[in-house]
Amino acid sequence: MHAALELLRLLPLLVLSYLEALARLLLPPRPKSVQGETVLVTGAGHGLGRATALEFAQRCCRLVLWDVNQHGIEEAAAECKSLGATVHTFVVDCSKREEIYRAAEKVKKEIGDISILVNNAGIITPADLLSTQDHQIEQTFAVNILAHFWTTKAFLPTMMKNNHGHIVTVSSAAGHMPASFMLSYCSSKFAAVGFHKALTQELSALGKDGIKTTCLCPIFINTGFVKNPKMRLMPILEPDMVAKKLLEGILINQKMIFVPSSLNIFLFMEKILPERALAALNKLQAIQFDKVVGYRNKE
Repeated sequence: MHAALELLRLLPLLVLSYLEALARLLLPPRPKSVQGETVLVTGAGHGLGRATALEFAQRCCRLVLWDVNQHGIEEAAAECKSLGATVHTFVVDCSKREEIYRAAEKVKKEIGDISILVNNAGIITPADLLSTQDHQIEQTFAVNILAHFWTTKAFLPTMMKNNHGHIVTVSSAAGHMPASFMLSYCSSKFAAVGFHKALTQELSALGKDGIKTTCLCPIFINTGFVKNPKMRLMPILEPDMVAKKLLEGILINQKMIFVPSSLNIFLFMEKILPERALAALNKLQAIQFDKVVGYRNKE
């Protein structure tokens, strides 16, 4: 009886939530200003990370760029500086926890507090499970999800103290829909979506409503990790376009960003389609590469 009453009390909140969602569709929220914020972007030396850094540079942010590739991060820094941004660069291997913690301490001592953290660094090994080496699986999880824990643990305390900040998790459509020949990648991206949702819930439970969270889930981006990616039903995206969508979402504190937005339709269909029909849809929209390492059965 008590549980039934609690559920009844939720009904007005449910109605109010739908009305608020409708209002946001009709009257989009006013974008916030990020001018003067200190932004740390991991994996900033190329692709989406570099494009995201450039978007923040255009908005007069102070940038802290991390990447394992020194040449790439220096090029990214030069582009951001040409837009008038103050930029600090660090060569960091995000697969190594202690290296992340050391770099984070250096950032806090030499630069100050980070108010926007973009966990973007990621890797992919396109291969079937039996052809994927154990160290490749460990590396994928170390970069694609464990690094999110270490960076967040390093920079969240100050955000908590100030009740101000924004944590951005770069996941993927593969964090919602599985894909063949990317088992370790998909698993790590599912974990990243879970990290974002659990962190969002935890911050709410702690009353830290000034710390915002955003999760980006794009379809495949042309970053050069694999050769000539192709999809039948969706376009291969360019980093610049995805970065613009990411910034648009961050500025309105959007929790989950799908690029393209039509991904929402596929996610809805995944929930309602029978298993056989869903398998046919997944086959139709499968990502294809020119080269995939394959398992060969030795008989």
